[in-house]
Amino acid sequence: MTRFRLAILPDFPDEGWPSMDLCAEMLLANLPPSVTGIRAIPPYRKRVTHLGRSRFAVNADRLYNRYFAYPRFARSLRNADAYHVVDHSYAHLVHALPAGPTGVYCHDLDAFRCLLEPQTEPRPRWFRSLMRRVLSGMQSASVVIATSRTTYAQILQLGLIDPAKLIEAPLGVAAEFHEQSPIEPIRIGALEALRGRPWLLHVGSTIPRKRIDLLLELFAIARREAPELHLVKVGGEWTPGQREQIDRLGLATDITHLVGLSRWELAEVYRRASVVLVTSDAEGFGLPVIEALACGAPVIASDISALREAGGTAATYRPVGDLPAWVQAIVETIRGDSTVTAKPDRLVWASRFRWQTHAATVAEAYAKILGK
Repeated sequence: MTRFRLAILPDFPDEGWPSMDLCAEMLLANLPPSVTGIRAIPPYRKRVTHLGRSRFAVNADRLYNRYFAYPRFARSLRNADAYHVVDHSYAHLVHALPAGPTGVYCHDLDAFRCLLEPQTEPRPRWFRSLMRRVLSGMQSASVVIATSRTTYAQILQLGLIDPAKLIEAPLGVAAEFHEQSPIEPIRIGALEALRGRPWLLHVGSTIPRKRIDLLLELFAIARREAPELHLVKVGGEWTPGQREQIDRLGLATDITHLVGLSRWELAEVYRRASVVLVTSDAEGFGLPVIEALACGAPVIASDISALREAGGTAATYRPVGDLPAWVQAIVETIRGDSTVTAKPDRLVWASRFRWQTHAATVAEAYAKILGK
């Protein structure tokens, strides 16, 4: 493969999407030697939030930076042979990038739900207009890289992208996620305070498709069977509705909420968890599934195609919303009564997801377009 320069356009870290930050970092770190990766992103300008972090201020700054500052920066780029947008919800940048090969990751179709299923996700006209421009940016890219087989199939089924421009490249497991704790212990005070109690783990945001309402409900029911059970939630901010549900179910003292963990700390949390739960009703892939399995943790996940793709035969699946089935699986797992996949098999399954393989697929796609 002849050498070329690939500019990587990541999300603004200020927006707080760790999975997107990870994708950018892992792609840059694992590109083959023939590809020079260039991280290209403007500074995040706090035009409104410097006056106070209200919801309006946060969204105003997000709109300004995504749709004005970043495109202006993209138009100024000249130092690469090809350009890759890390998040499909930033695909409007394709319209601003220099003429030449451009590409976009498509992780899922959630951002376009208001266009694809307007009856289930009604949005204001201005928002739909923005999303149409984002979608048209993805459609006009030279290559679209679906980060799961599930997303690839959905794009084809809906006819959103020319099949000749669509490539499948599943994500990988970062090196920090493995079954061995470091020799120098990683201290996480909130977990030490549990003093050996069994605990459930959920990692991810609190947006609607994560079904935090189901997570809290099944935790409340599971505690009737196992009163010593605790819940650890990593990432996301509770919504007002979720806080109300926690109070109504009397769970406040039995939940530990951790934010701002490094990947090394998160890996240790996975290793210590009794069970990792993924309650989503829709996903593009399932990074927490493969990361948890790579750390040796047992996983119970919603029975949807994206999570089955991530977990294969190494995870346990239950129908979305079937609380009795979930509770039974949880209790049996923490008591050692279930037929959960053995730890060595969980590790073997997770080992097939490699960022080096992913980055090589991305590099090959651009090399082909460039004729390298």
